[in-house]
Parts: sequence; C-alpha cells; structure tokens
Amino acid sequence: MQFRRFGNKYFVRIDRGEEIMSSLKKFCEQEKITLAEVKALGAVDDFNVGLFDVEEKKYHTNRFQFPAEIVSLWGTITTKDGKFYQHIHMSAADVHGNVFGGHLNNARVSATCEMIVDDISEGSTNGFVVERKFNEEVGLNLFEFIN
Repeated sequence: MQFRRFGNKYFVRIDRGEEIMSSLKKFCEQEKITLAEVKALGAVDDFNVGLFDVEEKKYHTNRFQFPAEIVSLWGTITTKDGKFYQHIHMSAADVHGNVFGGHLNNARVSATCEMIVDDISEGSTNGFVVERKFNEEVGLNLFEFIN
C-alpha cells in the first residue's frame, strides 16, 4: 500500500494480494483518521459481502472467488468507544457484467485498488464528533452525534 496526501484528501493505492479492509484500517490508524468518507475502484478476486437482516438481527454473507471489477466501493470511517470503525459497501462485476455486492467484510486485491479517503477528522466538524453506538431496535452500530 502506498499513499499521498493532498490537503484533506488521501490517494491510496492498495496493491495486488493485499486485503482492502485491513489495509484501510492500518492506513487510518497510522494517519490518525477518525472521521472520513471512503470511495474506491479497482479489481478483486476473492471477496465477502453481506446483508444485515433487521428482523433476524443477523448477517447473511456471500463469498465470491473469481476475477471481478469493483463497480463501487463507498463508506465511512468513524469511531466506536474511541476506536477505529469502518462501514464499507462494495459492488463488483464478473466477466459477464453480473454485479454482486453488499456490506464489505473483506476483499483481496487482484490488480489494484485506487482509493480516495476524504479526511474530515479535524477542521470542518464544527466541534461535533461522530461516534458509533449500538442501537437495540435495529441491531447495528449507528451514528451518534456528540457535541
């Protein structure tokens, strides 16, 4: 993984064989990023995405092992109990154009992953903090706005 910073934006390259979620966590912890928007494109060959069923309060996951182009990867970086928290969704297309996606659990890069991380940890938050807090009704860690 390599990156360069331009103002509050980072251009990050995650390389072949690297795992996207663990690379993003390592990068954000190294750069002390606690609030950001993430978007990316690239290619993967092994990825696990899921869907949270609110009624059952459980995730259903699907693993895909084939060459695929990342059609869309988007998410947020926040904290939960003061620690790094990422919420990322990804869609990827196979050789026939079929798209599979959902909540990203992990993905191995097959060629490259070009990611932009828009860091808003400081400066533009107007004194607010965005933390995650578990919501019993929904069963997920939701945004909690702290002033």
